[in-house]
Amino acid sequence: MAENTSKFNTFLFFKLPSAWWCGVRLRYLDDQKAVTTVTHKWINQNPFKSMFWAVQGMAAELSTGAMVMHQIRQSGKKISMLVQNNNANFSKKATGKITFTCEEGHLITEALEKTIATGEGQKFWMKSVGVNTDGVVVSTFNFEWTIKVKV
Repeated sequence: MAENTSKFNTFLFFKLPSAWWCGVRLRYLDDQKAVTTVTHKWINQNPFKSMFWAVQGMAAELSTGAMVMHQIRQSGKKISMLVQNNNANFSKKATGKITFTCEEGHLITEALEKTIATGEGQKFWMKSVGVNTDGVVVSTFNFEWTIKVKV
């Protein structure tokens, strides 16, 4: 593993406490892939006895954003990052432990190279898929990230 996930989860506690308290955790991170988990509990449920959609969104976004942060850090440049758009599809009730995986780190690499070379902001979409312990897809999230070299 290229990144210390326990350090990142400590970062969550201080910088994204709502995600931490809801149980979102980074489990794996390298340049191309990130995995997060969240378990359905009382604190993150909706009235229908499943996981609130926004909690799933936090876990899904973290699986994309952790890679963006990781690659920005590796570049050694000061680069801003922001989600500009997102969409989601919910295909099954989210109960139990949900694992979100994003394997699109190559998109970040390409965008970083372009923004560093040109100084122009870049946009790219990343997908994170959430599956339950049976391997059934419960939700799919897409996030449009924007990055730009800070002046």
